[in-house]
This record gives sequence, structure tokens and C-alpha cells, in this order.
Amino acid sequence: EGPRHEVQITQPFAMGVYAVTFDEHDHYCADAKRPKPEDGGWGRGKRPVINISWEDVQQYCRWLSEQTQRIYQLPSEAQWEYACRAGTDTPFHFGHQITTDQANFDGNYPYNGGAKGKFRKQTVPVGSFVPNAFGLYDMHGNVWELCQDQWHPNYEDAPTDGSAWTRGDESRVLRGGSWNSDPQYARA
Repeated sequence: EGPRHEVQITQPFAMGVYAVTFDEHDHYCADAKRPKPEDGGWGRGKRPVINISWEDVQQYCRWLSEQTQRIYQLPSEAQWEYACRAGTDTPFHFGHQITTDQANFDGNYPYNGGAKGKFRKQTVPVGSFVPNAFGLYDMHGNVWELCQDQWHPNYEDAPTDGSAWTRGDESRVLRGGSWNSDPQYARA
């Protein structure tokens, strides 16, 4: 998580209000004649799509761009953090603690003096919790969110303009935590 560094996002960007749902991704699969990903037995519809690869995400973004004549891509890690924080500087957009009434994570593990909570053992439909001040839902927990950046062990030499860091490890950056994560991984 270090070294801490200032970033000035130099290009405007937009983010989806919700994570991409099975409904949305299944529409793409039907149109592109691709197999639908497994839903883990949890249901499809308004649940966030799971069990897709990096290449699946890139193909979905290309398809969506073609359909809308707009450019769609994953956010950079800096863009994701800016959008998640929504003007705050706390670990979560709603403060220093997190509860399972605010996000879907493994509630068996309290964070920063918080109480234990529910462990739902699966994803929940998008928009199940209150949005942040930018109107974005589920930035903490539910499903890990991919960023365009390649993974690095630290932020030495990281871009300071908000762009994606695309030279490095083949692994990709995941942010936001998941339904089965400890809350520390759901921090902004």
C-alpha cells in the first residue's frame, strides 16, 4: 500500500453505477454467441457476473463499445479508488468501520472495533446497499472488481496522472473485496 503518492486524474471518466450483472453479460453472450459463465448456483439476473476471465472482460468491453459507439474499459486503479472514496479519506466511503448492513463481506471478521455480522456465503443483487456520495453501489464487498492495471508489489514509480499502470506482472489489480473477504480487503 505504499509508498503513498499523490495522483492528479487528468482525464475525465465515468463509471457504471453497478457492477455488470448477469442480465447484462448474458445479453452479450447471446449476441456474441459465447457460452454463459456459471453462476455458482446463486442465481443470475441482477447479481454481479462472476466466473469470467480477464479476456472475457476485455471482449465484453469491446462489444459494449461497438454497440454504443462509446469507449468502455476497466478503470485504472487510481480511478477506481477515487470513485470508491467519493470525496472521503477514510477506509470506507461511509467512515472508519464497516458492517454487513453496509456491504457484503465475511461478517465473521469485524474491522476496527466493529461488531461481527452476517456471512451470506454468496453474492447479493447489485444495489442491495446504500450508494456512496457519487451514487455508485457496492464499491465495498460483494465481488472483486478488476482494474486495467497490472499488479505491482508497491507503488514505486506508479503513474501520477490517473492512468493505468500497464507494465509489470501479468496478474491484474483487484479492488473492493468480495462476499467471502475479510473487511480489510474491502477498504478503499
